[in-house]
Amino acid sequence: MANSTNISFEQAFKSIDDVLWKDAGVSNELDYVEQTSWILFLKYLDDLEITKATEAKLKGLDYKAIIDPQFKWEVWAAPKTPDGKIDYNKALSGDDLIDFVNRDLFPYLKKFKENEDSHSIEYKIGVIFSEIKNKINSGYTLRNILDIVDIMRFRSQAEKHELSHLYEAKIKNMGNAGRNGGEYYTPRPLIRTIVQVVDPHIGDKIYDGAAGSCGFLVEAYDYLTQDNSKLTTNDLATLQKNTFYAKEKKPLPFIIGLMNMILHGIDAPNIIRTNTLAENLSDIQEKDRYDVVIANPPFGGKERSEVQQNFPIKTGETAFLFLQHFIKILKAGGKAGIVIKNTFLSNTDNASISLRKHLLESCNLHTILDLPGGTFTGAGVKTVVLFFDKGTETKKVWYYQLNLDRNLGKTNPLSERDLADFVSLQKIKADSSNSWSTDGADIDSKTYDLSVKNPNKTDDNVLRDPKEILEEIKKIDADSSELIKNIYKLLIDTK
Repeated sequence: MANSTNISFEQAFKSIDDVLWKDAGVSNELDYVEQTSWILFLKYLDDLEITKATEAKLKGLDYKAIIDPQFKWEVWAAPKTPDGKIDYNKALSGDDLIDFVNRDLFPYLKKFKENEDSHSIEYKIGVIFSEIKNKINSGYTLRNILDIVDIMRFRSQAEKHELSHLYEAKIKNMGNAGRNGGEYYTPRPLIRTIVQVVDPHIGDKIYDGAAGSCGFLVEAYDYLTQDNSKLTTNDLATLQKNTFYAKEKKPLPFIIGLMNMILHGIDAPNIIRTNTLAENLSDIQEKDRYDVVIANPPFGGKERSEVQQNFPIKTGETAFLFLQHFIKILKAGGKAGIVIKNTFLSNTDNASISLRKHLLESCNLHTILDLPGGTFTGAGVKTVVLFFDKGTETKKVWYYQLNLDRNLGKTNPLSERDLADFVSLQKIKADSSNSWSTDGADIDSKTYDLSVKNPNKTDDNVLRDPKEILEEIKKIDADSSELIKNIYKLLIDTK
Protein backbone atom coordinates (compact mmCIF):
# COMPACT_ATOMS: atom_id res chain seq x y z
CA MET A 1 0.00 0.00 0.00
CA ALA A 2 1.39 3.40 -0.98
CA ASN A 3 1.79 5.83 1.89
CA SER A 4 4.52 8.25 0.85
CA THR A 5 3.56 11.60 -0.61
CA ASN A 6 7.10 11.95 -1.94
CA ILE A 7 6.94 8.99 -4.32
CA SER A 8 8.39 9.86 -7.74
CA PHE A 9 6.61 9.07 -11.00
CA GLU A 10 9.35 6.58 -11.83
CA GLN A 11 8.96 4.80 -8.48
CA ALA A 12 5.20 4.82 -8.95
CA PHE A 13 5.42 3.16 -12.37
CA LYS A 14 7.72 0.48 -10.98
CA SER A 15 5.43 -0.13 -8.02
CA ILE A 16 2.42 -0.45 -10.33
CA ASP A 17 4.26 -2.99 -12.49
CA ASP A 18 5.23 -4.98 -9.39
CA VAL A 19 1.59 -5.08 -8.29
CA LEU A 20 0.22 -5.92 -11.76
CA TRP A 21 2.72 -8.76 -12.16
CA LYS A 22 0.90 -10.65 -9.42
CA ASP A 23 -2.54 -10.32 -11.03
CA ALA A 24 -3.80 -13.28 -13.08
CA GLY A 25 -5.57 -11.07 -15.62
CA VAL A 26 -2.46 -9.15 -16.67
CA SER A 27 0.11 -11.30 -18.43
CA ASN A 28 2.61 -9.18 -20.39
CA GLU A 29 4.09 -5.73 -21.01
CA LEU A 30 1.29 -4.84 -23.42
CA ASP A 31 -1.29 -5.53 -20.72
CA TYR A 32 0.74 -3.51 -18.19
CA VAL A 33 0.64 -0.45 -20.42
CA GLU A 34 -3.03 -0.86 -21.31
CA GLN A 35 -4.18 -1.27 -17.72
CA THR A 36 -1.91 1.45 -16.37
CA SER A 37 -3.26 3.75 -19.09
CA TRP A 38 -6.92 3.82 -18.15
CA ILE A 39 -6.18 4.37 -14.47
CA LEU A 40 -3.63 7.11 -15.18
CA PHE A 41 -6.07 8.74 -17.57
CA LEU A 42 -8.84 8.98 -14.98
CA LYS A 43 -6.43 10.52 -12.45
CA TYR A 44 -5.13 12.91 -15.12
CA LEU A 45 -8.72 13.83 -15.98
CA ASP A 46 -9.49 14.52 -12.32
CA ASP A 47 -6.49 16.85 -12.01
CA LEU A 48 -7.45 18.53 -15.29
CA GLU A 49 -10.95 19.21 -13.94
CA ILE A 50 -9.52 20.63 -10.70
CA THR A 51 -7.21 22.93 -12.68
CA LYS A 52 -10.02 24.15 -14.97
CA ALA A 53 -12.38 24.71 -12.04
CA THR A 54 -9.72 26.77 -10.26
CA GLU A 55 -9.04 28.84 -13.40
CA ALA A 56 -12.78 29.48 -13.87
CA LYS A 57 -13.18 30.54 -10.23
CA LEU A 58 -10.31 33.03 -10.55
CA LYS A 59 -12.12 34.57 -13.53
CA GLY A 60 -15.42 34.67 -11.67
CA LEU A 61 -16.93 32.05 -13.96
CA ASP A 62 -18.82 28.82 -13.31
CA TYR A 63 -17.20 25.54 -14.35
CA LYS A 64 -19.34 22.70 -15.67
CA ALA A 65 -17.76 19.43 -14.61
CA ILE A 66 -17.24 16.67 -17.19
CA ILE A 67 -17.65 13.75 -14.77
CA ASP A 68 -20.77 13.30 -12.61
CA PRO A 69 -20.18 13.46 -8.82
CA GLN A 70 -20.57 9.73 -8.07
CA PHE A 71 -17.93 8.85 -10.70
CA LYS A 72 -15.33 11.41 -9.67
CA TRP A 73 -11.92 10.08 -8.64
CA GLU A 74 -12.27 11.47 -5.12
CA VAL A 75 -15.50 9.50 -4.61
CA TRP A 76 -14.85 6.01 -5.98
CA ALA A 77 -11.04 5.78 -6.25
CA ALA A 78 -9.66 7.86 -3.39
CA PRO A 79 -12.14 9.15 -0.80
CA LYS A 80 -10.25 11.10 1.86
CA THR A 81 -10.37 11.64 5.62
CA PRO A 82 -10.29 15.27 6.88
CA ASP A 83 -6.49 15.04 7.19
CA GLY A 84 -6.14 14.11 3.50
CA LYS A 85 -5.45 10.38 3.80
CA ILE A 86 -7.34 7.60 2.02
CA ASP A 87 -10.51 6.79 3.94
CA TYR A 88 -10.53 3.00 3.87
CA ASN A 89 -13.95 2.92 5.51
CA LYS A 90 -15.37 4.46 2.32
CA ALA A 91 -12.85 3.27 -0.30
CA LEU A 92 -14.05 0.30 -2.34
CA SER A 93 -11.89 -2.81 -2.46
CA GLY A 94 -12.03 -6.49 -3.39
CA ASP A 95 -15.07 -7.70 -5.35
CA ASP A 96 -17.00 -4.50 -4.58
CA LEU A 97 -14.38 -2.43 -6.41
CA ILE A 98 -14.20 -4.74 -9.44
CA ASP A 99 -18.00 -4.85 -9.67
CA PHE A 100 -18.22 -1.05 -9.57
CA VAL A 101 -15.55 -0.62 -12.25
CA ASN A 102 -16.96 -3.25 -14.62
CA ARG A 103 -20.69 -2.70 -14.11
CA ASP A 104 -20.95 1.01 -13.36
CA LEU A 105 -17.83 3.05 -14.18
CA PHE A 106 -16.91 1.69 -17.62
CA PRO A 107 -20.51 1.68 -18.97
CA TYR A 108 -20.93 5.28 -17.74
CA LEU A 109 -17.71 6.43 -19.43
CA LYS A 110 -18.55 4.60 -22.69
CA LYS A 111 -21.68 6.73 -23.04
CA PHE A 112 -19.55 9.84 -23.56
CA LYS A 113 -19.02 8.61 -27.12
CA GLU A 114 -22.62 9.70 -27.80
CA ASN A 115 -21.41 13.33 -27.58
CA GLU A 116 -22.05 14.99 -30.92
CA ASP A 117 -18.74 16.89 -30.96
CA SER A 118 -16.14 14.31 -32.00
CA HIS A 119 -13.37 16.85 -31.24
CA SER A 120 -14.36 17.22 -27.58
CA ILE A 121 -12.56 15.58 -24.67
CA GLU A 122 -15.91 14.06 -23.67
CA TYR A 123 -16.07 12.19 -26.96
CA LYS A 124 -12.46 11.00 -26.54
CA ILE A 125 -13.34 9.66 -23.06
CA GLY A 126 -16.13 7.63 -24.66
CA VAL A 127 -13.80 6.34 -27.37
CA ILE A 128 -11.15 5.22 -24.87
CA PHE A 129 -13.59 3.32 -22.66
CA SER A 130 -15.37 1.77 -25.63
CA GLU A 131 -12.08 0.29 -26.85
CA ILE A 132 -10.51 -0.76 -23.57
CA LYS A 133 -11.64 -3.08 -20.80
CA ASN A 134 -10.50 -3.73 -17.26
CA LYS A 135 -8.34 -6.87 -17.15
CA ILE A 136 -7.38 -6.62 -13.48
CA ASN A 137 -9.07 -9.56 -11.76
CA SER A 138 -8.37 -8.75 -8.13
CA GLY A 139 -10.04 -5.79 -6.46
CA TYR A 140 -7.24 -5.80 -3.91
CA THR A 141 -4.66 -5.41 -6.69
CA LEU A 142 -6.67 -2.55 -8.18
CA ARG A 143 -7.07 -0.93 -4.74
CA ASN A 144 -3.28 -0.98 -4.33
CA ILE A 145 -2.74 0.59 -7.76
CA LEU A 146 -5.32 3.33 -7.08
CA ASP A 147 -3.48 4.20 -3.85
CA ILE A 148 -0.22 4.57 -5.80
CA VAL A 149 -1.72 6.61 -8.62
CA ASP A 150 -3.61 8.89 -6.24
CA ILE A 151 -0.32 10.25 -4.89
CA MET A 152 0.74 11.31 -8.42
CA ARG A 153 -0.04 14.90 -9.49
CA PHE A 154 -0.47 16.03 -13.09
CA ARG A 155 -1.25 19.71 -12.63
CA SER A 156 1.94 21.59 -13.44
CA GLN A 157 3.65 21.56 -16.84
CA ALA A 158 6.74 20.00 -15.22
CA GLU A 159 4.63 17.16 -13.79
CA LYS A 160 2.90 16.54 -17.13
CA HIS A 161 6.26 16.61 -18.91
CA GLU A 162 7.76 14.03 -16.55
CA LEU A 163 4.70 11.81 -16.83
CA SER A 164 4.70 11.97 -20.63
CA HIS A 165 8.37 10.95 -20.80
CA LEU A 166 7.84 8.01 -18.45
CA TYR A 167 4.80 6.97 -20.47
CA GLU A 168 6.98 7.06 -23.60
CA ALA A 169 9.44 4.74 -21.83
CA LYS A 170 6.56 2.34 -21.09
CA ILE A 171 5.55 2.41 -24.76
CA LYS A 172 9.16 1.64 -25.72
CA ASN A 173 9.19 -1.39 -23.44
CA MET A 174 5.86 -2.48 -24.87
CA GLY A 175 7.26 -2.25 -28.39
CA ASN A 176 10.34 -4.24 -27.44
CA ALA A 177 8.13 -6.89 -25.82
CA GLY A 178 5.93 -7.30 -28.89
CA ARG A 179 6.69 -9.45 -31.91
CA ASN A 180 7.04 -6.34 -34.07
CA GLY A 181 8.95 -3.69 -32.16
CA GLY A 182 8.67 -1.23 -35.03
CA GLU A 183 4.88 -1.53 -34.97
CA TYR A 184 4.61 0.21 -31.63
CA TYR A 185 7.82 2.12 -31.20
CA THR A 186 9.94 4.16 -33.56
CA PRO A 187 13.16 5.37 -31.85
CA ARG A 188 12.51 8.91 -30.65
CA PRO A 189 15.91 10.25 -31.79
CA LEU A 190 14.96 9.19 -35.33
CA ILE A 191 11.52 10.79 -35.09
CA ARG A 192 12.99 14.04 -33.75
CA THR A 193 15.45 14.07 -36.64
CA ILE A 194 12.69 13.49 -39.21
CA VAL A 195 10.60 16.29 -37.68
CA GLN A 196 13.61 18.62 -37.67
CA VAL A 197 14.33 17.98 -41.35
CA VAL A 198 10.67 18.28 -42.42
CA ASP A 199 10.41 21.45 -40.28
CA PRO A 200 6.64 21.92 -39.76
CA HIS A 201 5.23 25.32 -38.86
CA ILE A 202 2.27 26.62 -36.84
CA GLY A 203 -0.75 26.45 -39.14
CA ASP A 204 0.36 23.28 -40.92
CA LYS A 205 -1.98 20.30 -40.79
CA ILE A 206 0.24 17.37 -39.76
CA TYR A 207 -0.81 13.78 -40.46
CA ASP A 208 0.23 10.23 -39.63
CA GLY A 209 -1.94 7.55 -41.20
CA ALA A 210 -0.16 4.69 -39.40
CA ALA A 211 0.01 6.40 -36.04
CA GLY A 212 0.74 3.60 -33.57
CA SER A 213 1.53 5.31 -30.26
CA CYS A 214 1.50 8.75 -31.99
CA GLY A 215 5.24 9.28 -31.45
CA PHE A 216 5.55 11.37 -34.63
CA LEU A 217 2.74 13.74 -33.64
CA VAL A 218 4.00 14.04 -30.07
CA GLU A 219 7.47 15.01 -31.28
CA ALA A 220 5.99 17.44 -33.80
CA TYR A 221 4.02 19.05 -30.97
CA ASP A 222 7.18 19.35 -28.84
CA TYR A 223 9.02 20.84 -31.83
CA LEU A 224 6.34 23.47 -32.42
CA THR A 225 6.07 24.39 -28.73
CA GLN A 226 9.79 24.45 -27.88
CA ASP A 227 9.57 28.23 -27.39
CA ASN A 228 6.14 28.68 -25.80
CA SER A 229 6.80 32.34 -25.01
CA LYS A 230 6.52 33.24 -28.70
CA LEU A 231 3.17 31.48 -29.21
CA THR A 232 -0.02 33.54 -29.29
CA THR A 233 -3.38 32.46 -27.89
CA ASN A 234 -4.48 31.72 -31.47
CA ASP A 235 -1.35 29.62 -32.04
CA LEU A 236 -2.10 27.52 -28.98
CA ALA A 237 -5.73 27.07 -30.05
CA THR A 238 -4.57 26.03 -33.53
CA LEU A 239 -2.20 23.45 -32.03
CA GLN A 240 -4.98 22.04 -29.86
CA LYS A 241 -7.67 21.71 -32.52
CA ASN A 242 -6.43 22.06 -36.09
CA THR A 243 -2.89 20.73 -36.35
CA PHE A 244 -2.51 17.03 -35.51
CA TYR A 245 -4.40 14.26 -37.31
CA ALA A 246 -3.94 10.50 -37.15
CA LYS A 247 -5.44 7.15 -38.08
CA GLU A 248 -4.70 3.79 -36.46
CA LYS A 249 -6.19 0.40 -37.22
CA LYS A 250 -5.48 -1.65 -34.09
CA PRO A 251 -7.27 -1.01 -30.79
CA LEU A 252 -4.36 -1.10 -28.34
CA PRO A 253 -1.98 1.27 -30.17
CA PHE A 254 -4.97 3.50 -30.93
CA ILE A 255 -5.77 3.85 -27.22
CA ILE A 256 -2.10 4.29 -26.27
CA GLY A 257 -1.65 6.90 -29.01
CA LEU A 258 -4.72 8.79 -27.83
CA MET A 259 -3.46 8.67 -24.24
CA ASN A 260 0.03 9.69 -25.30
CA MET A 261 -1.25 12.79 -27.07
CA ILE A 262 -3.47 13.76 -24.13
CA LEU A 263 -0.64 13.31 -21.62
CA HIS A 264 1.60 15.51 -23.81
CA GLY A 265 -0.93 18.33 -23.71
CA ILE A 266 -3.34 17.82 -26.62
CA ASP A 267 -6.67 17.54 -24.79
CA ALA A 268 -8.79 16.17 -27.66
CA PRO A 269 -6.56 14.69 -30.38
CA ASN A 270 -7.95 14.18 -33.89
CA ILE A 271 -7.23 10.45 -33.92
CA ILE A 272 -9.56 8.02 -35.70
CA ARG A 273 -9.57 4.26 -35.29
CA THR A 274 -9.86 2.97 -38.84
CA ASN A 275 -8.02 1.00 -41.49
CA THR A 276 -6.35 3.78 -43.47
CA LEU A 277 -5.87 1.48 -46.45
CA ALA A 278 -9.61 0.77 -46.71
CA GLU A 279 -10.06 4.29 -48.12
CA ASN A 280 -10.12 4.43 -51.91
CA LEU A 281 -7.46 6.86 -53.17
CA SER A 282 -9.84 8.23 -55.79
CA ASP A 283 -12.13 9.45 -53.00
CA ILE A 284 -9.49 11.75 -51.48
CA GLN A 285 -10.35 15.39 -52.25
CA GLU A 286 -8.44 18.62 -51.72
CA LYS A 287 -10.20 19.26 -48.40
CA ASP A 288 -8.85 15.93 -47.12
CA ARG A 289 -5.20 16.78 -47.74
CA TYR A 290 -2.42 17.75 -45.32
CA ASP A 291 0.61 20.04 -45.33
CA VAL A 292 2.92 17.56 -43.60
CA VAL A 293 3.00 13.76 -43.52
CA ILE A 294 5.38 12.00 -41.12
CA ALA A 295 5.03 8.27 -40.55
CA ASN A 296 6.51 4.82 -40.13
CA PRO A 297 4.03 2.41 -41.74
CA PRO A 298 4.18 -1.26 -40.64
CA PHE A 299 6.95 -3.40 -42.11
CA GLY A 300 6.19 -6.63 -43.89
CA GLY A 301 2.41 -6.61 -43.63
CA LYS A 302 0.31 -8.13 -46.40
CA GLU A 303 -3.03 -6.76 -47.57
CA ARG A 304 -5.95 -8.66 -49.08
CA SER A 305 -6.86 -8.23 -52.76
CA GLU A 306 -10.01 -6.22 -51.95
CA VAL A 307 -7.87 -3.64 -50.09
CA GLN A 308 -5.44 -3.49 -53.00
CA GLN A 309 -8.33 -2.47 -55.27
CA ASN A 310 -8.28 0.96 -53.55
CA PHE A 311 -4.90 1.74 -55.13
CA PRO A 312 -3.77 2.35 -58.71
CA ILE A 313 -0.56 0.36 -58.10
CA LYS A 314 -1.62 -3.06 -56.84
CA THR A 315 0.66 -4.74 -54.29
CA GLY A 316 0.23 -6.86 -51.21
CA GLU A 317 3.02 -4.98 -49.41
CA THR A 318 1.35 -2.84 -46.74
CA ALA A 319 4.10 -0.20 -46.60
CA PHE A 320 3.91 0.36 -50.38
CA LEU A 321 0.16 0.94 -50.20
CA PHE A 322 0.73 3.41 -47.37
CA LEU A 323 3.28 5.28 -49.47
CA GLN A 324 0.71 5.68 -52.26
CA HIS A 325 -1.77 6.95 -49.69
CA PHE A 326 0.73 9.45 -48.26
CA ILE A 327 1.61 10.85 -51.69
CA LYS A 328 -2.06 11.23 -52.59
CA ILE A 329 -3.12 12.84 -49.30
CA LEU A 330 -0.28 15.38 -49.28
CA LYS A 331 -1.11 18.87 -50.52
CA ALA A 332 0.78 20.34 -53.46
CA GLY A 333 3.87 21.88 -51.88
CA GLY A 334 3.45 19.63 -48.85
CA LYS A 335 6.40 17.94 -47.11
CA ALA A 336 6.90 14.34 -46.00
CA GLY A 337 9.30 12.15 -44.05
CA ILE A 338 8.47 8.43 -44.36
CA VAL A 339 10.29 5.39 -42.94
CA ILE A 340 10.23 2.38 -45.26
CA LYS A 341 12.15 -0.87 -45.84
CA ASN A 342 15.31 -0.35 -47.87
CA THR A 343 14.18 -3.01 -50.35
CA PHE A 344 11.75 -0.41 -51.71
CA LEU A 345 14.75 1.28 -53.38
CA SER A 346 15.73 -1.73 -55.48
CA ASN A 347 12.91 -4.31 -55.73
CA THR A 348 12.49 -5.41 -59.36
CA ASP A 349 8.79 -6.35 -59.29
CA ASN A 350 6.45 -4.23 -61.41
CA ALA A 351 4.67 -2.64 -58.42
CA SER A 352 7.93 -1.43 -56.84
CA ILE A 353 9.20 -0.01 -60.12
CA SER A 354 5.87 1.73 -60.80
CA LEU A 355 5.78 3.19 -57.29
CA ARG A 356 9.34 4.55 -57.53
CA LYS A 357 8.46 6.07 -60.90
CA HIS A 358 5.33 7.66 -59.42
CA LEU A 359 7.26 9.06 -56.45
CA LEU A 360 10.03 10.53 -58.60
CA GLU A 361 7.64 12.08 -61.14
CA SER A 362 5.06 13.52 -58.73
CA CYS A 363 7.40 14.56 -55.90
CA ASN A 364 10.82 16.01 -55.31
CA LEU A 365 12.55 13.15 -53.47
CA HIS A 366 15.36 15.35 -52.19
CA THR A 367 16.83 13.18 -49.41
CA ILE A 368 17.28 9.49 -48.60
CA LEU A 369 18.64 8.57 -45.17
CA ASP A 370 20.03 5.01 -45.12
CA LEU A 371 19.79 3.56 -41.60
CA PRO A 372 21.93 0.74 -40.19
CA GLY A 373 20.57 -2.63 -39.11
CA GLY A 374 19.37 -2.71 -35.52
CA THR A 375 17.75 0.74 -35.67
CA PHE A 376 14.41 -0.92 -34.91
CA THR A 377 14.79 -3.29 -32.00
CA GLY A 378 13.48 -6.74 -32.86
CA ALA A 379 12.22 -5.78 -36.33
CA GLY A 380 15.03 -7.53 -38.21
CA VAL A 381 14.90 -5.28 -41.30
CA LYS A 382 17.00 -2.46 -42.71
CA THR A 383 15.19 0.79 -43.36
CA VAL A 384 15.56 4.15 -45.07
CA VAL A 385 13.78 7.46 -44.59
CA LEU A 386 12.36 9.16 -47.67
CA PHE A 387 12.09 12.95 -47.50
CA PHE A 388 10.08 14.52 -50.31
CA ASP A 389 8.02 17.55 -51.31
CA LYS A 390 4.95 17.11 -53.50
CA GLY A 391 4.34 18.98 -56.71
CA THR A 392 7.60 18.95 -58.68
CA GLU A 393 9.54 16.04 -60.13
CA THR A 394 12.84 14.91 -58.68
CA LYS A 395 15.88 16.67 -60.11
CA LYS A 396 18.49 15.45 -57.64
CA VAL A 397 18.56 12.98 -54.74
CA TRP A 398 20.92 13.54 -51.80
CA TYR A 399 21.87 10.36 -49.96
CA TYR A 400 23.27 9.95 -46.48
CA GLN A 401 24.49 6.55 -45.30
CA LEU A 402 24.54 6.35 -41.50
CA ASN A 403 27.72 4.39 -40.74
CA LEU A 404 28.30 3.84 -37.02
CA ASP A 405 31.28 2.34 -35.21
CA ARG A 406 29.04 0.08 -33.13
CA ASN A 407 26.16 -2.37 -33.52
CA LEU A 408 22.75 -1.02 -32.58
CA GLY A 409 20.44 -2.99 -30.29
CA LYS A 410 18.21 -2.87 -27.23
CA THR A 411 21.08 -1.96 -24.90
CA ASN A 412 22.83 0.24 -27.45
CA PRO A 413 20.09 2.22 -29.24
CA LEU A 414 20.26 4.97 -31.84
CA SER A 415 20.96 8.42 -30.38
CA GLU A 416 20.55 11.99 -31.59
CA ARG A 417 24.33 12.33 -31.53
CA ASP A 418 24.48 9.55 -34.14
CA LEU A 419 22.27 11.63 -36.44
CA ALA A 420 23.85 15.05 -35.83
CA ASP A 421 26.15 14.87 -38.86
CA PHE A 422 23.22 13.95 -41.11
CA VAL A 423 21.15 16.91 -39.84
CA SER A 424 24.05 19.31 -40.34
CA LEU A 425 24.96 18.15 -43.87
CA GLN A 426 21.36 17.78 -45.01
CA LYS A 427 20.74 21.51 -44.76
CA ILE A 428 23.18 22.17 -47.60
CA LYS A 429 23.15 18.67 -49.18
CA ALA A 430 26.93 18.50 -48.82
CA ASP A 431 29.11 15.63 -50.01
CA SER A 432 31.16 13.68 -47.46
CA SER A 433 32.48 10.18 -46.92
CA ASN A 434 28.90 9.23 -45.99
CA SER A 435 26.90 11.48 -48.34
CA TRP A 436 26.57 12.11 -52.05
CA SER A 437 24.08 13.27 -54.69
CA THR A 438 22.60 11.58 -57.74
CA ASP A 439 21.08 13.57 -60.61
CA GLY A 440 17.56 12.63 -61.58
CA ALA A 441 18.71 12.30 -65.19
CA ASP A 442 21.12 9.53 -64.12
CA ILE A 443 18.39 7.36 -62.58
CA ASP A 444 17.59 4.38 -64.83
CA SER A 445 14.33 5.15 -66.62
CA LYS A 446 13.43 1.44 -66.88
CA THR A 447 13.97 0.29 -63.30
CA TYR A 448 14.03 3.64 -61.42
CA ASP A 449 16.53 1.95 -59.12
CA LEU A 450 17.38 4.11 -56.11
CA SER A 451 19.79 1.72 -54.38
CA VAL A 452 22.22 3.14 -51.85
CA LYS A 453 25.65 2.94 -53.53
CA ASN A 454 28.14 5.14 -51.73
CA PRO A 455 30.76 6.31 -54.29
CA ASN A 456 32.87 7.89 -51.53
CA LYS A 457 33.23 4.85 -49.33
CA THR A 458 36.78 3.54 -49.13
CA ASP A 459 37.21 -0.20 -49.38
CA ASP A 460 38.79 -1.45 -46.20
CA ASN A 461 39.57 -4.79 -47.85
CA VAL A 462 42.16 -3.62 -50.41
CA LEU A 463 43.13 -6.41 -52.82
CA ARG A 464 46.78 -7.40 -52.47
CA ASP A 465 49.14 -8.23 -55.29
CA PRO A 466 49.03 -12.01 -56.11
CA LYS A 467 52.84 -12.25 -56.13
CA GLU A 468 52.96 -10.80 -52.63
CA ILE A 469 50.42 -13.38 -51.44
CA LEU A 470 52.41 -16.26 -53.02
CA GLU A 471 55.64 -15.07 -51.43
CA GLU A 472 53.91 -14.97 -48.04
CA ILE A 473 52.58 -18.52 -48.53
CA LYS A 474 56.09 -19.77 -49.45
CA LYS A 475 57.50 -18.16 -46.31
CA ILE A 476 54.80 -19.75 -44.15
CA ASP A 477 55.48 -23.14 -45.77
CA ALA A 478 59.21 -22.74 -45.15
CA ASP A 479 58.66 -21.79 -41.53
CA SER A 480 56.33 -24.75 -41.08
CA SER A 481 58.83 -27.12 -42.66
CA GLU A 482 61.60 -25.88 -40.37
CA LEU A 483 59.32 -26.28 -37.34
CA ILE A 484 58.48 -29.89 -38.31
CA LYS A 485 62.19 -30.70 -38.72
CA ASN A 486 62.93 -29.35 -35.23
CA ILE A 487 60.11 -31.37 -33.70
CA TYR A 488 61.24 -34.53 -35.50
CA LYS A 489 64.86 -33.97 -34.31
CA LEU A 490 63.60 -33.46 -30.74
CA LEU A 491 61.69 -36.75 -30.87
CA ILE A 492 64.77 -38.63 -32.14
CA ASP A 493 66.99 -37.14 -29.42
CA THR A 494 64.61 -38.17 -26.64
CA LYS A 495 64.56 -41.87 -27.62
